[in-house]
Order: sequence, then C-alpha cells, then structure tokens
Amino acid sequence: MSTIVVNRVTNANVLFDGKSMLGRAEEIDLPDVKFTTAEHKALGMQGKLELPTGIEKMEAQFRWNSFYPDVMSRIPNPYTFVSLQVRTSVETWDATGRTTQSARVVFLSGGFKEFSSGKYKPHDNAQFPSKMNVVYIKDVLDGRELYEIDVMANIYKVDGVDLMAQFRTNLGI
Repeated sequence: MSTIVVNRVTNANVLFDGKSMLGRAEEIDLPDVKFTTAEHKALGMQGKLELPTGIEKMEAQFRWNSFYPDVMSRIPNPYTFVSLQVRTSVETWDATGRTTQSARVVFLSGGFKEFSSGKYKPHDNAQFPSKMNVVYIKDVLDGRELYEIDVMANIYKVDGVDLMAQFRTNLGI
C-alpha cells in the first residue's frame, strides 16, 4: 500500500537587500522561466521540431500592503539593481502528520521597471504594486541548488550541473 505524501507552502517572507520585510508584502509573483525555441526542419526529416535557443525575460511582481519609505526609496531607480530573497517553509505531510519542514530560498536580482504611487479603497489597506526585471534567480531547498540562472553571466545550472559551461568555453568567455 502506498502512502500519499504532500508538500505544502502557505507563507513567505521577503528580504530586500538583506532586510526582512516580514508583514509588508501582501503578495509576490516569482518569475516564470520560459524557454525560447526555434523551429527546425530539414530534408529527410519526417517532421519538424523545436530546439531551445535561450530564456525569455523574467519578471517578478510584488504587492506591498502599505507605503514603506525604505522600499520606495529604492524601487524608483531603474539604474540600480537590488537583491531580494523570498524565503518559505516547505512542509511535508503523510498519514502520520507533518514529517519535515524544509527551508526554500529563492534569490533574485534585478531592477524595478514599474511601481505605483498607491491604490486606495475606503476602509482597506492601500496597495503599492511593483514589477521587477529579473536578471538573476537561484532556487535553493535545504541547501540543494535546484536551479540558477544568471542572464548577465550566461550561467544556467540545473541541480548543480552548469549547462552553459561548454558554451562559455566555446565563446572564449
């Protein structure tokens, strides 16, 4: 008989340039990683296929639940990149209850490209959404690097394996 094992993540914290933003971010959308592909067709091939050619631009979105001068003094400058961490606890559950709690940390770096001066509703917290152009992301679960993408350095690692090492060597970088 197999036992169902479930992982759950129900909360997070943002660290902005190393400073905890606990309770300040209402919602975070981490980047979707999308691969660019090119169609390949040739004589003698039964069909067509798509092959990877790179990674689309990445974007993260934050919705701050109030006005925080230490955040808003950094977001409006598109010429300076910031470093962020999104920290979560991954809980594993089975038929006996919660069995483990693992630390997941997503590291981000990039520049903000959009911010709001505020969205206001009566008797509700004001919201201050912002969008970040992400040039670096690394996802780590309990010290294990799941993936790392550094657009500026041509680095793309999956489970610790550098998939772009030979590419960089071939280009002489």
